[in-house]
Amino acid sequence: MSAKRNTQAPLSAYVLHRYDWSESSLILDLFTREQGRIAVAAKGAKRPYSQMRAVLLPFQRIHVTLGRIRTGSADSEIQTLRAAEWGGGAAMLTGGALFSGFYLNELLMKLLARHDPHPALFDAYALALPALTAAGDAAVQAALRAFELTLLREVGVLPDLSLATLTQQPLQASQTYALLPELGVSASRTENSASNGADHPGALTGEVFLALNAALVQGDACALRHACGSALPELKSTLRGLLHYHLGSDRLRTRQVMLTLANSL
Repeated sequence: MSAKRNTQAPLSAYVLHRYDWSESSLILDLFTREQGRIAVAAKGAKRPYSQMRAVLLPFQRIHVTLGRIRTGSADSEIQTLRAAEWGGGAAMLTGGALFSGFYLNELLMKLLARHDPHPALFDAYALALPALTAAGDAAVQAALRAFELTLLREVGVLPDLSLATLTQQPLQASQTYALLPELGVSASRTENSASNGADHPGALTGEVFLALNAALVQGDACALRHACGSALPELKSTLRGLLHYHLGSDRLRTRQVMLTLANSL
C-alpha cells in the first residue's frame, strides 16, 4: 500500500545540483532547512517562459513549495516542485568564490543522507556563502575551514575536540595534538618521532583545539572563523585528510577542476 503526503508549507532551500530530466524539465537536488537534502522534479522549468527558470540557481536562497508525493517503496522519493520564489540574499558568486561554493555543494552532496535535516548546518552554509566573496584569501580560507568543521560535526564524525579521544583526558593548552582519521585527537608526537622531536604534520596546540570546540558547541560562527584563522595551514591539511577518509576517496571533482585550470594558465 502506498501512502500519500502533502507538503504545503514553504521550505527554505538552496539548489545543490541540477540534472536534465527532459527537454523542458529538471531534477534538482535541494538542501532544505526543514527536510535536509531532497530531490525534486521541476516540470517545465527549462521553458523560456517558466517563472522558476530564473530562480532555480545555485547559491541563491529560495522558498519552495512541494506538491503531493506518493511513497511506498524503498526507492528515494522525488517530490514535485510546485513553486519557487527568491528568498533574498547576496548576489551570485563569481570567480574563485564560485569554485569554493561548488566545493561546499559537493561536500553536502556526498556526506549528507537524504531526508536528514540539519538546521544548524543549513544556517552555517547560508553564512558561508557571502563570506566566500570576502577581500583577502585568509578570510575565505577561514570560512571554508569553519564550514568543514561544522559539517563534520553535524554528520557525527568529528570527535570532541576538547578531549584526547583514546584516553578521554582534557587537552592541555600548551601541548600539541593531531586530529587523525583513525585515532581522533591524540598527542602529536608518536613513539617514532619522539626521538627527534618531530610533530605530526598538521599538529595544533591544545589551545586551538579548545577554541574550535568551544565555538562549535556554542554555535558561534564568528568565533569559529577566528579560531580557524589562527592555524589555517595546519587545519587545511588536517581537515582535508579527515574529509577524504570519510568520503572514501581523495578526489573531489571541484578540486580537480581547479587544479586543471591552474595548470593550464
